[in-house]
Amino acid sequence: MSTVILGIETSCDETAAAIIDSDRNILAHHVYSQMKTHRAHGGVVPEIAARKHVEKIMPVIETCLDEAGLKPSQLTAFAATCGPGLIGGVMVGMMAAKGMAAALDKPFIAVNHLEAHVLTPRLTSNLEFPYLALLVSGGHTQFLAVESATTMHLLGTTRDDALGEAFDKSAKMMGLPYPGGPEIEKLALKSNDREKEKAYKLPRPFLGAKHADFSFSGLKTAMRQNIEAFPEGPIPEAEAAALASAFQHCIVETIIDRCQYALELYKSHIGENCARLAVVGGVAANQYLAQQLADFSNTHNLTLDIAPPALCTDNGAMIAWAAHERYALGRVDTLDFKALPRWPLGKARKNG
Repeated sequence: MSTVILGIETSCDETAAAIIDSDRNILAHHVYSQMKTHRAHGGVVPEIAARKHVEKIMPVIETCLDEAGLKPSQLTAFAATCGPGLIGGVMVGMMAAKGMAAALDKPFIAVNHLEAHVLTPRLTSNLEFPYLALLVSGGHTQFLAVESATTMHLLGTTRDDALGEAFDKSAKMMGLPYPGGPEIEKLALKSNDREKEKAYKLPRPFLGAKHADFSFSGLKTAMRQNIEAFPEGPIPEAEAAALASAFQHCIVETIIDRCQYALELYKSHIGENCARLAVVGGVAANQYLAQQLADFSNTHNLTLDIAPPALCTDNGAMIAWAAHERYALGRVDTLDFKALPRWPLGKARKNG
């Protein structure tokens, strides 16, 4: 008999839930976006986000139950992101899942938000283990060797800022609306002057270095210096488009270079039979990045897996699926599991 799990995601500014069965059928999937609320502030305000989660969590869950045509008692288990993330928001989703599990005497499963992103290709494509994963999101930029649902080895990470943050902060400095990543991508498409783009000197940290780490703080500084060199007032569109395109080219060139060495590390760790690269997280929705990663994968005989855009950003489906992976292994958690604002992949659990 198929198991059916409700997954809840509230780690940042999306109030999301989904119901998935063990045959990978998404029975319901609903996201309430707080984007308009936070756009006025130029970024996510944790206190506002937490209050919105409190307001919207039960309507989102009820919408999912209605869509799936299920009663809470018909669910096998309840799961929620328990970290990492903004602790106020994490607590809202976690307590909702715990409350339903306790009331119905059902299992509760604590999900690591990063682990859920990394396992998304297992939901969307039934990707087999092992695989090399590139996680690119607002808070994290990492390479991982994924051996199983519970065994992931960190091969490289950012030493300062995450890729998504570099996109959003640079966009904010350019006067673009939040969230900035998609805005930079759209603006870059308007540029058709490569010589003008090359005039902007942007650093490519660690290019050619014999490790798989990243650094984006210097790039943000360089963007600020280029922006401050313009006269006061809005940046002319042609110049803004050229700068956005130069920024995007810089980012993608850096990622492709780091992929090269991450692949070497992966092969030395797992073996020479690496044939799969999965790209997950919100920045995976960037089409220029996807195009360049496809070229890289073809060159190295890799199967490239990028989730559909709706499952790249934070969502309840990835939480429900990660919970399925743990439930199938008999890994459930007790109701005293504590929310973790920081929860690196590979950190041991006290239970489950």
